[in-house]
Amino acid sequence: MKLDVINLDGGTAGSVELDEALFGLEPRADILHRVVRWQRNNAQQGTHKVKTRTETSYSTKKIYRQKGTGGARHGDRNAPIFRKGGIYKGPTPRSHGHDLPKKFRKLGLCHALSAKAKAGELVVIESAESEGKTGALAKQVKNLGWKRALIIDGASVNEGFAKAARNIEGLDVLPTMGANVYDILKRDILVITKAGVEALEARLK
Repeated sequence: MKLDVINLDGGTAGSVELDEALFGLEPRADILHRVVRWQRNNAQQGTHKVKTRTETSYSTKKIYRQKGTGGARHGDRNAPIFRKGGIYKGPTPRSHGHDLPKKFRKLGLCHALSAKAKAGELVVIESAESEGKTGALAKQVKNLGWKRALIIDGASVNEGFAKAARNIEGLDVLPTMGANVYDILKRDILVITKAGVEALEARLK
């Protein structure tokens, strides 16, 4: 498939041929869901923790005698039935991550790229370079109508462009190796440089 290439100032800069195997697939929601779930689960810290009855600060003395009180039988105040007692089967530190085959992850990225291309939310630009001035870049982005955009560059991001973009709300910049399904789907517009297109095709083939 062929797509027009533009400059950051809005001018045309020719066209580029996109690989159908990466940008021409029929997007499948089930594949995208599994990859996003894998990403978010791996990102979860899993440091949540509650105190069990062995960790709460009460005496371990039996609170009253077993028989003759007319009340239920109890041991110490650490029991889960009491207020501020230990929690029964509460969360403990653990990893929420799970495995997903590399081939499936790669397939998910191809489907994410194809989803953006099919929705008309894919833009290819000549290059992502800037003098490092946030105001100038913000004006260009506004003129292009990008409110929530992800820009994917080649092997590395231009230092001046990254500096100019980091304080613009709704604009993210990633190198090719940082491209992932969650960030692509999270933004309304996916912007890829010509170098980024070549690097993505080399990475995913």
